[in-house]
Amino acid sequence: MSHTFSRRSTLRMLGGAIAVAAAATTPRSAPLAHAESRSGAGPRVEGLIGKLTLDEKISLLHGATDPNSLGQAGYVPGVPRLGIPPLRLADGPAGVHVTRHATALPAPVLLASAFDPGLARRYGQVIGREGRALGQDVLLSPMVNLIRTPYAGRNFETFSEDPLLAGDLVAAEIRGIQGEGLIATVKHFALNNQEKDRQSVDVRIGEHTLHEVELRGFEAAVAARVGAVMGAYNKINGTYACENKALLTDVLRDQWGFGGWVMTDWSATHSTAAALTAGLDMEMPSGTHFGAALKSAVRNGSVSQTYVDRAVRRLLTVMDRFGLLDGSVPPRPVRDAKAGAAVALEVAKAGATLLRNEKRALPLTGAAARSIAVVGPTGSLPFVSGGGSAHVVPDHAEGPLDAIRSRAGQGAHVSYSLGEDLFGKPLPADALSPPLTTEAQGVAAGQTWTYEGTLTVADTDEWTFVIHYSGMRPKVLIDGEDLFPVAPGYGEQFSGGLVSAAPDGLSVRRKTLHLTKGAHKVGITAKAGSGGQLFRLRRVTGASRARDVAEAVEAARAAHSVVLFAYEDATEGLDRTTLALPGHQAELIKAVTAVNPRTTVVLNTSSSTSMPWLRRTAAVLQMYYPGQEGAAATAAVLFGDCDPGGRLTQSFAVDDDHHPLAGDPRRYPGVKGTEEYAEGVHVGYRWYDAKGVRPLFPFGHGLSYTTFAYDDLRVHRTRQGLDVSFAVRNTGRRDGIEVAQVYVGPSPRLRLDQAVRVLGGYRRLALRAGERRRVTVPVAARTLSSWDAKKHGWVLGTGRRGVWVGASSRDLRLRTTVEVSA
Repeated sequence: MSHTFSRRSTLRMLGGAIAVAAAATTPRSAPLAHAESRSGAGPRVEGLIGKLTLDEKISLLHGATDPNSLGQAGYVPGVPRLGIPPLRLADGPAGVHVTRHATALPAPVLLASAFDPGLARRYGQVIGREGRALGQDVLLSPMVNLIRTPYAGRNFETFSEDPLLAGDLVAAEIRGIQGEGLIATVKHFALNNQEKDRQSVDVRIGEHTLHEVELRGFEAAVAARVGAVMGAYNKINGTYACENKALLTDVLRDQWGFGGWVMTDWSATHSTAAALTAGLDMEMPSGTHFGAALKSAVRNGSVSQTYVDRAVRRLLTVMDRFGLLDGSVPPRPVRDAKAGAAVALEVAKAGATLLRNEKRALPLTGAAARSIAVVGPTGSLPFVSGGGSAHVVPDHAEGPLDAIRSRAGQGAHVSYSLGEDLFGKPLPADALSPPLTTEAQGVAAGQTWTYEGTLTVADTDEWTFVIHYSGMRPKVLIDGEDLFPVAPGYGEQFSGGLVSAAPDGLSVRRKTLHLTKGAHKVGITAKAGSGGQLFRLRRVTGASRARDVAEAVEAARAAHSVVLFAYEDATEGLDRTTLALPGHQAELIKAVTAVNPRTTVVLNTSSSTSMPWLRRTAAVLQMYYPGQEGAAATAAVLFGDCDPGGRLTQSFAVDDDHHPLAGDPRRYPGVKGTEEYAEGVHVGYRWYDAKGVRPLFPFGHGLSYTTFAYDDLRVHRTRQGLDVSFAVRNTGRRDGIEVAQVYVGPSPRLRLDQAVRVLGGYRRLALRAGERRRVTVPVAARTLSSWDAKKHGWVLGTGRRGVWVGASSRDLRLRTTVEVSA
């Protein structure tokens, strides 16, 4: 597929950021051509546009306060006199985020690990049905930004570092969501691949890289007829995404034919005329720029009303397509919690990724299944989801300890040790003068409670103070330092899915200090609102930590096998600062494995993790954030009730110094507000291949409880690309899951930067013991093509090209070549 552009179109491409910036400052906007202004709309929509007043039109183009809020993220009022209903918009990357209960599905990165678009569609169906059942009309999901940096705080909300896989899965999920009558929103368009400085960073990227890497997932979403697109916070080549005509019109509309509406991310609007004329249709969550300011711009002639009509037309066209304008929309269904839970369990088991399994440590059988020490805070607490807009209120969530005990049965001994204290222990009664019980301080409604005293520290040590509170956060001063100040911006909302709430529901914040032996001044002020206040102040010290580790070591020594749960709590709004596990978990793992090498580490983490302790373990199971059924799924995999069916959708780096962005702050997090995609098309595994760097675990890696052999590779050219056929045989004694992967090499005839290999296709296979199956994996012509920035289009990479088949990007079992011709 290729496109030919005029010189004018060429200037509108991303390489022409100067033209885009100039357009943003044009004092008056020209009216739209008739064909452009009315394309795609039906007579019902045109009739409504003719009847709407300017005020009514503008009211449809920005968010407002919902008079009957259901706890959703956004609301757009309708126009009752014309039968236009309001819209409620809910977050929902892993379930519907409202105040009522919803199915908490596994994180999208865990879904992606199954390499199964059919499962992604069923995942979307659950969200679509529940979204409508819970009173919502628009889902602010899915996210399809690529995993570019392992530090990005929202990596768990998206799918992969590979454009093909991400595109397949986002399209399937959208079809599932919208098939249930809920409008989906693909986000964040585009290049919102980090949380640090996300509202201001200027992402500099070439046209070649942009189309081959980031945009493929969005294009797949448009092809799946997604109803809405959410613009990103960041700038792209000097222009904010939400007023970037090169993206919002030239690519999204003119190249891809998108027929829905574009909304901003929350508070991501920076202008009125520039944004509207560039292709933005809706400002969320309020009307700072698209409210009174837009009306004034239309009245004074700086914005033509045809642009307002265009934005309204785009919105109403989607509403009409979903039956919201003529009453043909189906009745809202009753939520089916049982069906949602079944899909949540299926996804968690399908995406469970076994990274290491020495001497067949897993599955747990015989003595290993009858004597188990469970260690770690997330061994007893359910880790359902990450923080921020991904949070869901589940119907229930069992802890892994209970699931393991249930599965092990009555004849087994399953002990539990904390190992790493997340929520602290009460302050010693004799440490504070005057005496104070900090464990359950209540403050009556409307009252203020204060304390001033002295904390006496027996020995110099590291102290982590942990505040639990029910209302307004108490102010705690140690030697005059405010331990828990209010975070700027959205920081208060984005604080993690695990560590920010105690098991009993109280909010939690923590602060670590180095306290010297002796006396320290303490001041506490707690204010209570109308509902009163309950708070407790706890601490974790080096001494208390040593006792927790010692208890875990003794439990590990006494058990035949250990299942140690490790965590990392990511959230929207914050990037990670290291690939290492947080806190002192690495030391805990080393201490436990020193006395019991039959230790399995279960990782509840958001993205790739460095593992300096890896060789000390018997097995490592990656479960990410597994949703409400995560405990049952984890137990099923540990005991071999199902095969671990997941494969990595991102490369795992050895450490912080060996990954695509390491050592180059221009690439991440940016220098002086600018971030550069200097790696070009070599994102993820492509970079490891190009540089000859060995990852800790490669893209596509994942172990089964059985083994597989590949043979008889054949490649045939088709009009659509290539058909790659081969046979896979289960050579073990158990039924199992294999994800066969096809990779293709570069074209010798293209004078463009190309990857050593790219994923061309894949197939998830369930094979019985001894079964051999022949499969055919198509490789699309698009995958065989590269974007030519000079031609502004795709060009087929002809010539003799390598084709590999294997179990990961580094475990390639079969190889051949094929001549690709036009």
